[in-house]
Amino acid sequence: MAFSITEKEDTIIALATPQGVGAIAVIRLSGKEAIKLTNEVFAGKDLEKQDSHTIHFGTIRDGEKVIDEVLISLFIAPKSFTKENVVEISTHGSSYIINQVIKLFIRKGARPAKPGEFTQRAFLNGQFDLAQAEAVADLIHSDSEASHQAALHQMRGGFSGEIKELRDKLIHFASMIELELDFAEEDVEFASREDLQNLVEKLLRVVEQLISSFDLGNVIKNGVPTVIAGKPNAGKSTLLNALLNEEKAIVSDIAGTTRDFIEDEINIGGVIFRFIDTAGLRETTDTIEAIGVSRTQEKMKTASLILYLFDLADTDMVEINRDINKLENLGVPYVKVANKIDKSKTKFINELKEKHPDTIFISAGQKEHLDDLKDKILELVNLDKFKTGNTVVTNIRHYDSLVKTRESLLDVLGGIDNEITNDFMAMDIRRSLHFLGEITGEITTDDLLANIFSKFCIGK
Repeated sequence: MAFSITEKEDTIIALATPQGVGAIAVIRLSGKEAIKLTNEVFAGKDLEKQDSHTIHFGTIRDGEKVIDEVLISLFIAPKSFTKENVVEISTHGSSYIINQVIKLFIRKGARPAKPGEFTQRAFLNGQFDLAQAEAVADLIHSDSEASHQAALHQMRGGFSGEIKELRDKLIHFASMIELELDFAEEDVEFASREDLQNLVEKLLRVVEQLISSFDLGNVIKNGVPTVIAGKPNAGKSTLLNALLNEEKAIVSDIAGTTRDFIEDEINIGGVIFRFIDTAGLRETTDTIEAIGVSRTQEKMKTASLILYLFDLADTDMVEINRDINKLENLGVPYVKVANKIDKSKTKFINELKEKHPDTIFISAGQKEHLDDLKDKILELVNLDKFKTGNTVVTNIRHYDSLVKTRESLLDVLGGIDNEITNDFMAMDIRRSLHFLGEITGEITTDDLLANIFSKFCIGK
């Protein structure tokens, strides 16, 4: 979605609120002529004589025909989201009214905005960098406290600030080494190799921390894929229903009822968990059930968390220990969940508490001790790093650029150790600067911008 110079000068218009009938709708215009065009169809105060950040009541008219009574909000450049003249028209939420108003402005010379064009103009006009612009979309789509906080932190420049600081320090050394190239015949050193090595090692530590935070960031943004696994009739579907507080999965005393996985989302402690109820794990001659068991095993391998659920009244210690050994070999974090405490013998419960003290004891059917299970789940996700305000990488594009930055910085260190010439050293440093610049938009291509902003909704 690259824009020509002419398109960038256009006044654009779009509905900024969701489609559908509602109490009000907000139609947004941005561009040099936004206020002038609005003034031509507005019956009320002369908008071209009003101050920025003011609201005015009147009517939108198509000739003598009144389309609607509206409120006009004025944002005069550069004090607006796009740093252009921006008008927001609050109309009644009728789809007929919305279409009539937008069609009227298009006839007057505005054009429909492309997806993300308002935010792209804000980026191109220097309102914020590319990482902050992407955070706008993340904020709109945030569906939990954790994803909201991560997007807000990034939109306010927390992540960008760290990247900029890294880049500025590296730019200084790059300029010194480039300067040495100009004085190559005089054999002078403007950039201490020891200082450069210390800086690159420090940068690598920060980059490594940001890269390692992506696993947590991905969880925050997309939810934690959590598999509920165990034997048939352990109560997996009952547990899913209890957590969801609805009858999502079919519950039956017949073993093997669940033959494929059932998935739904639950917000626990501000984090979205994508719980997956799977087919019971057992040997079976039923072809369909066998496929379900196979899919369960695949889901367990790719999960971020496994709830190993077993029936206290129908499982012995040998079987529990065998299953735990299998889970350990998978290498996926798991919670041991003992179900049906209301039907189990006290002696076995006490033995289990002694040998596996981290087991959570519940009754899915009676909805007992589910809060203990939720607390354990949150503990394993480990949001402490996020809650301390540290920057967390949530964007795969940023993660990819950071990985490439790390590779380039390692090349710089290798070059220092091997005493390579300044021209090759400068190339490695420039590569590091390039990948860091890709994150914030200091290094961009039209294709990159088109890909990013095309994912935004129209009107944002």
